[in-house]
Amino acid sequence: MSAVFEAMLVSAWRQVLVDDLATVVLDGNTWPVKRTSQQRLRQVDFQFDGKEIRGLEQNPDTKSRWAQQARAGKKVMQFLGDTGYIAVVVDGQVHLYGKANPKRSAR
Repeated sequence: MSAVFEAMLVSAWRQVLVDDLATVVLDGNTWPVKRTSQQRLRQVDFQFDGKEIRGLEQNPDTKSRWAQQARAGKKVMQFLGDTGYIAVVVDGQVHLYGKANPKRSAR
């Protein structure tokens, strides 16, 4: 993934979880921040390079390592694309999943 994509993820994370904005501005476009119906987690749907991306605040009540960090007070947002989870941003640091991560070694 490109540095531009990673910067956009961090920008979305910052606007939603740090600045607590009702709308997010990315690449000149405005996207509304919504709440999930059950857990009331914040989420924002936007497009990057013609692809739909969803940023979703981490549910702290799950058993994942990311939820553990959210419970510890870190600001965690998961990003999903059409193939599932693609990245997570924790306190401004991007962690890419799977094929999206060029640093990940083949097994």
